Amino acid sequence: MNPDSLRDLLIGWANISSGSDNLPGLDRMREALASGFGTLRGATLEHVALTGTAARLLRIRLRPDAPTQILLSGHYDTVYAAHHPFQACTLLDARTLRGPGVADMKGGLVVMLTALREFEISPHATRVGFEILLTPDEETGSGASRPVLESTATSRRHAFALVFEPARANGNLVKSRKGTGIFTVTVHGRAAHAGRDPGAGRNAILALAEILPAIDALGRDLPGVMVNVGSVRGGGTANIVPDLASADLNVRVTRAGDDAAFLARLDALLANVGRRDGYRVERSGQFNRGPKVASPFEEKLFAAWQSCARDLGVALDWEHVAGGSDGNLLAAAGLPNLDGLGPVGDHLHSPDEFIHLASLAERARIAARFLEQFAAGVIPLSSR
Repeated sequence: MNPDSLRDLLIGWANISSGSDNLPGLDRMREALASGFGTLRGATLEHVALTGTAARLLRIRLRPDAPTQILLSGHYDTVYAAHHPFQACTLLDARTLRGPGVADMKGGLVVMLTALREFEISPHATRVGFEILLTPDEETGSGASRPVLESTATSRRHAFALVFEPARANGNLVKSRKGTGIFTVTVHGRAAHAGRDPGAGRNAILALAEILPAIDALGRDLPGVMVNVGSVRGGGTANIVPDLASADLNVRVTRAGDDAAFLARLDALLANVGRRDGYRVERSGQFNRGPKVASPFEEKLFAAWQSCARDLGVALDWEHVAGGSDGNLLAAAGLPNLDGLGPVGDHLHSPDEFIHLASLAERARIAARFLEQFAAGVIPLSSR
């Protein structure tokens, strides 16, 4: 594992602009990944068409006939659109790289590929096969990739899954994740001339402005629920009473049942305004990922991973996080998984995103050691 080679590979990948809506960039990134993962001996690659988008999922298989199969999960889209100013990597110093997606999660893809290359020289490699799913839409909720992820998870082909999302800033893995949902609240009012007859109008903006603080308060009133009002739109010219206003919400929940409790309270709030003369209020959207809660089998997986890290001189734990991932979807479909296996960095989803370069090789070594010990039978994980 040459540190300079890992750094250069990451810079090359991160400098490819692949925001979730940048289809040409996603195509370039997928081809770059195909070139990288295609160097694995015996790998077969499939560029999978998805419903609802021209972007494609990349599936790589190694030894599909091996007696034990492991699913590896990652994504190659980022949150940085083609017009975003943050498009290139910068070495802050010899140990730190700033760049779009260097941690989330092109660095995780480097870790995944490097670990596989290391594992492939193990004398026990032939005992384990891999299915690798690299998706183009995780940052927007995996809407198009979800059917592939769920059908793969429910196939019962795999002993477990490994998800190479970034580790926490302190180096810890992800124990559990909140479920996530995106909703739009739309208020329909009644347009009127603002000077001639304002009383005939029903101001949709003012009604929405009344609703939003109450929605925000739900994040404080309901334990385990987080609410963010992310954008607001409404109105037109200033001399017209606005008849339309809407807001987008991001909602995160901790436990099963939190989603239903939130929606019940939200719908009650909206109904209060919707009953007024001249107003109509609509809610659209859904919870796209349920909460990921650590299972007893995942506890065993983590204990084994932690032991491998300790053997290499790395102390780590795992913890609950608010952000969702494809690990949520895999777990909901019945496939246990370890999440947060990628490199160590911070300031994700911002122009200050960075990675500690040494963590690329460190996390790849931990993953390779885990795979080697699992293949050799040292880690007995035969039952979920």
